[in-house]
Amino acid sequence: MKSRKSILLLVAVVMPLTGLVLAAKTSKDAHAAQVTRGNYLVAFGGCNDCHTPFKYTEQGPVPDMSRMLSGHPETVKLPAPDLKPGPWFAATAGMTAWAGPWGVSFAINLTPDKETGIGEWSEHNFIQSLRIGKHQGQPNGRAILPPMPWENAKAMTDDDLKAMFAYLRSIPAVKNQVPLPVVPAAAEAKS
Repeated sequence: MKSRKSILLLVAVVMPLTGLVLAAKTSKDAHAAQVTRGNYLVAFGGCNDCHTPFKYTEQGPVPDMSRMLSGHPETVKLPAPDLKPGPWFAATAGMTAWAGPWGVSFAINLTPDKETGIGEWSEHNFIQSLRIGKHQGQPNGRAILPPMPWENAKAMTDDDLKAMFAYLRSIPAVKNQVPLPVVPAAAEAKS
């Protein structure tokens, strides 16, 4: 009888612990799958095209993956562009800075750096940014400027955007303070 009680006690203790271990493993596997999906979506969406600075090699400019998704380099200062009307839409500097009728926009740091990237953003901030086109998803925040195609995210599910956020949180943090956008002189004169 005593051994049966010992077995029952052992089962009563081991079964819940086994369940916890399996749940943790399942959760870890689900997170890994979410990060993998996010990596795919970030690559498919071409995020590196504008958010990863280039370096110059013998083969020409190539993405500098040591600064992957860190945005416009803080050390690269640009002259004020001469935005005369013409048959053009935009001009770019290394793909991380764009000038057009809206002014000058700079690709932001998407790495999880807490001071200069999106490390302090919540998943909700990230999703809202891409849903409403406002920085950090704040309704009264500054607009996300061209050429960032945030409107395309309206076709994505919340699960897609959560996966992208999970992936961005998994990459190395890069400290890089991207400049704020520059508004055109005409817009400045009106304010």
